Amino acid sequence: MNKENQPEIASPCVRNCCLDENDVCLGCFRHLDDIIRWSQASSEQKREIIAQAQQRRRLKQK
Repeated sequence: MNKENQPEIASPCVRNCCLDENDVCLGCFRHLDDIIRWSQASSEQKREIIAQAQQRRRLKQK
């Protein structure tokens, strides 16, 4: 459990780290800034980071 008494949200990292020209990881689709702040982010912020990464993934797959 984390400090908010909620289960810890797992990192979406898939260990395929390679940044594109926009500093977005081609493995998990998080922006570099999101990756850096992950460990200090609240559960709500982590959920938002994951949602944004999923949206980037969908846009890339079109």
